[in-house]
Amino acid sequence: MAFDIEMIKKVYAQMTERVDKAREIVGRPLTLSEKILYNHLWDGKASKAFTRGKDYVDFAPDRIALQDATAQMALLQFMQAGKSKVAVPTTTHCDHLIQAKQGAKPDLKTANETSNEVFNFLESVSDKYGIGFWKPGAGIIHQVVLENYAFPGGMMIGTDSHTVNAGGLGMVAIGVGGADAVDVMAGMPWELKFPKLIGVKLTGKLNGWTASKDVILKVAGILTVKGGTGAIVEYFGPGALNLSCTGKGTICNMGAEIGATTSTFGYDDSMERFLRATDRADIADEANKIRPYLTGDDEVYANPEQYFDEVIEINLSELGPLLNGPFTPDLSTEVGSAMTTKAKANDWPINVEWGLIGSCTNSSYEDLSRASSIAQQALDKGLKMKAELGINPGSEQVRYTADRDGILGIFEKLDAKIFTNACGPCIGQWARYSDPKNAPKNSIVHSFNRNFAKRADGNPNTHAFVASPELTAAIAIAGRLDFNPLTDKLINENGEEVMFDEPTGWELPPKGFEVEDNGYLEPVEDGSGINVSVSETSERLQLLTPFEPIQDEDLQGVKLLIKAFGKCTTDHISMAGPWLRYRGHLDNISNNCLIGAVNAYNKQTNFVKSQLNGEYDAVPKTARAYKAEGVNTIVVGDHNYGEGSSREHAAMEPRHLGVAAVIVKSFARIHETNLKKQGMLGLTFAIESEYDLIQEDDTFNFVDISSFAPGKQLTLEVVHTDGSKDIVMLNHTYNNSQIEWYREGSALNLIKKQNA
Repeated sequence: MAFDIEMIKKVYAQMTERVDKAREIVGRPLTLSEKILYNHLWDGKASKAFTRGKDYVDFAPDRIALQDATAQMALLQFMQAGKSKVAVPTTTHCDHLIQAKQGAKPDLKTANETSNEVFNFLESVSDKYGIGFWKPGAGIIHQVVLENYAFPGGMMIGTDSHTVNAGGLGMVAIGVGGADAVDVMAGMPWELKFPKLIGVKLTGKLNGWTASKDVILKVAGILTVKGGTGAIVEYFGPGALNLSCTGKGTICNMGAEIGATTSTFGYDDSMERFLRATDRADIADEANKIRPYLTGDDEVYANPEQYFDEVIEINLSELGPLLNGPFTPDLSTEVGSAMTTKAKANDWPINVEWGLIGSCTNSSYEDLSRASSIAQQALDKGLKMKAELGINPGSEQVRYTADRDGILGIFEKLDAKIFTNACGPCIGQWARYSDPKNAPKNSIVHSFNRNFAKRADGNPNTHAFVASPELTAAIAIAGRLDFNPLTDKLINENGEEVMFDEPTGWELPPKGFEVEDNGYLEPVEDGSGINVSVSETSERLQLLTPFEPIQDEDLQGVKLLIKAFGKCTTDHISMAGPWLRYRGHLDNISNNCLIGAVNAYNKQTNFVKSQLNGEYDAVPKTARAYKAEGVNTIVVGDHNYGEGSSREHAAMEPRHLGVAAVIVKSFARIHETNLKKQGMLGLTFAIESEYDLIQEDDTFNFVDISSFAPGKQLTLEVVHTDGSKDIVMLNHTYNNSQIEWYREGSALNLIKKQNA
């Protein structure tokens, strides 16, 4: 029986009428994405056709998912919203605060000891406000959502950028900051600029060593890390019908790496099989009743160029296995000689030290079974592991079933470490080194989604490459980055030349899924008597103090905190890894604010000049000194600023430390929204090259901030130390509601005011 089946039936009951009305209003056939969006309008049935990439639209998502690292701040904010219960089904998942080190049992025990205060807080808040709670060890949020909550045609948001994974079950699922989630939890509409649409037509069929992962690795190579910004990527075509549901999830999951709002597939037989296998036949039965409404119209897929803003076509039969990286997920290379050439030219370490399989991207039963078929061949053919191997199952249900079926045992025979059902190395929760900053140059291969510098192990010299689970297993066994399993032979322990056969596996467990304790705790019916306490001396948790509005006079005489050079992701702005322990304590975690950003003037990290004394120091320390003197600051950045995770800490920390505005060449979608939600100015250079005008000792005056209005540029006066001035025009995407957030100090302040 599915969770929230009555809610799902309601979504389906209104879908035919609403989609028919939307088709009439728009005056043409609709894509799947449009059907789901128009079915979830806050105001009900469509009354106008929205302009893609321009119109801000209010939506009513069906559900929310929170992961423990971001849930802390989201729930701390919700506690201020004045509500007794969440307005839509919501779940909290404890998967980020478990460090991979020794193995599943000891690592989980350590996490429960070291993060007990946080887990207890999350459990009690969840219980109080009617939120389902998944205990530490229950699984990785997105795999658990796919197995339990995702449903075709639904709309959900989650406080993690890889919420998009649920597109594998035909949802429009979008990663957001905690403040966005708080809006919906409080019963308010959720605002999104109506997305553009990118269609990806898949033909042919995957074969041999090629996996679903290679589809998104190919798309990332085509679109780059910002090519999907502001768009939903919709996959269709005969090739899409040949993919498994969890394979579709993998493709949608890593769509976050191209900046896409989300990705999705139309409802098909593979989704029905997955729903029935995961004890949700009731959803499949309901979905089958409106099946044509849960995919794009036939005319759309027959003539995609007429209905999508951009169309890409990929023949799966011609696609080969790929490796993407290092340091960026869109640098795509074919296995074998192409990798050999690139590695030599760029001095990438050829020897591979670790292979890692799992994460929210590739930790399904199918993923583990296909990788285990390669591991079994190593045992059968007498091959020894040349690299170390680590496995993170996606959920307790997957782990238990895979263990029952002997899959985990195969890995263990190769001395692989089976880590907890949690994110682990994928988000930097990996105790690989005692001193990561001074660790050696090396290469690793993993089935994760991101491979930014220091992402997995804190070592800036680790070259991380993204691949499918089966290719990861093969390369870990071979120990070489340039190994091509399609053509290359290995020498076994008897001195014989052997080759791998093609990987095999199961889409779903032949004997069905099984689990003894899935780790779920249902909230009590009435949580009014539950007391949520936070110690004033806690270093992990801190009740929030509302941000004060930034006054117009505060934006005169503003100083530069840092001008960031090159790629500046949320990992650079608010690092994960060891900093995850402070995700519930805004002041403490602000000590990592922008410490990974490269200073454009000296090309160093965490070393900026203070105009108060002319000395160089750490970014957070410098920001705190400015704040103590009542001086607001700005941050200047490059393209796609804030790429990566949805973590709103990357907006809250600068806000807490006195940053009033972030001015960049372009923003990643989620980060721009997060800045707006926290009552800050997120602005872009009208002329990108004027980024170069900003000097280290400049003073800034926002001369016309008093007339801040939608569609109207802001004027920035840049005063240089020699007395000369430049006038820089700044663009923004604020609408009237978002300007009201700014004027109130934050979106949360406005919610509290409205609920008072």
